Amino acid sequence: MSNGTELTAPAGTSRSPRGARPPLRARLRARLGARLGACAGARRGAWPAVVAVAVGTFAVVTTEMLPVGLLPSIGSALAVSDGTAGLAMTVPGLVAAPAAPLLTVTVGRCDRRPVLCGLMGLLAVANLLSALAPGFPVLLFARVLVGVSIGGVWSIAGGLAVRLMPERSAGRATTLIFSGIAVASVLGVPTGTLIGDLVHWRIAFAAFAALSLAVAAAMAVTLPPLPATGAIRLREVPGLFRNVRLRTGLVTTLLLVTGHFGAYTYVRPVLEEVAGAGTGLISALLLAYGVAGVAGNFLAGTTTHGDPRRTLMVIFTLLAAAELLVPVAGATAAGAAVLLLVWGLAYGGVSVTCQTWVLHAAPDAREAASALYVGVFNVAISLGALLGGRAADGIAVPSVMWFGGALVVLALANVVLSGRRRR
Repeated sequence: MSNGTELTAPAGTSRSPRGARPPLRARLRARLGARLGACAGARRGAWPAVVAVAVGTFAVVTTEMLPVGLLPSIGSALAVSDGTAGLAMTVPGLVAAPAAPLLTVTVGRCDRRPVLCGLMGLLAVANLLSALAPGFPVLLFARVLVGVSIGGVWSIAGGLAVRLMPERSAGRATTLIFSGIAVASVLGVPTGTLIGDLVHWRIAFAAFAALSLAVAAAMAVTLPPLPATGAIRLREVPGLFRNVRLRTGLVTTLLLVTGHFGAYTYVRPVLEEVAGAGTGLISALLLAYGVAGVAGNFLAGTTTHGDPRRTLMVIFTLLAAAELLVPVAGATAAGAAVLLLVWGLAYGGVSVTCQTWVLHAAPDAREAASALYVGVFNVAISLGALLGGRAADGIAVPSVMWFGGALVVLALANVVLSGRRRR
């Protein structure tokens, strides 16, 4: 007894009385040890898990874009116009934007492994429902489920590499996860279109339902336990906008992606009008664009982990130049080919670089920041297609390139000014 306030255990004893709870410090130490042990286990031999997540991003992006090559068949089978069938492309992006932050809040402290597996299972259900849809309303409902899956998968998968791999390998792992976007453009969508042309559009959706289910099983086997690093409340999400660097990254993403899709959505009619390109040449050019995008993703991944700002400045410069020069230097097949290769190479690095910026800006709230990023990205896709269409109809088709290039220049200016403010 000391000062009448301290109790001391008899000499030689160290255990708490039977039935008593361990001291708070001991409980916290045990909990921290369990968490560190889980993290250490997650970082050993985790490349199969990274590959499973990468295939998951491929399945998600391909499913989102799959109707692009199937719209005429879908419209004919479900008795709607091509314009109405286009809602199958619009709906997932609009749903994913609010779904990403809402799901991040909803899953709270749930282990991320079953959450990811469940989201991939939901994607499988959505694809199967699309394949069996008796009418267009059912198909639209299935696309709503696709949007939910997109928002959830990206908000978790975007920042998962740093939890699965040691720091020295996190950059390569992030690049591999984001390669699913570029590979989906090069292989996923053309493969789905080919299946639709050779067999039936419903078989294309059924095939990606099977792939989604296989990815869910692979994640269940390869992913280690991924306990939540912290829960966030919905009212706390807007508070992230007070983070100046994160806000800069989100505004930059909005300008860039709006500019890209404002131009790229209408690249086919632009090539037909400016270069007089036929169907065969356009298909070859877009394939070359996709291959360059895959290369750009991995090239950016080698440089962005240390300083995403510098990588973004290079990407934006190349992207703005390519878009703005298409109406001028894209009048020949050779000129159009060079510009689309530069365009694909530059845009291929956008996702991994912008995501890295967001993760660096909010290292203590990676999932919430990634959720905001996914929301902004999907809003920008819809906004770009909408504003680009207004420019094409109201001015001229080639004007979409001027519109898109101007927004990319604004994104570049935003990054440059942010660097000066930091200095």
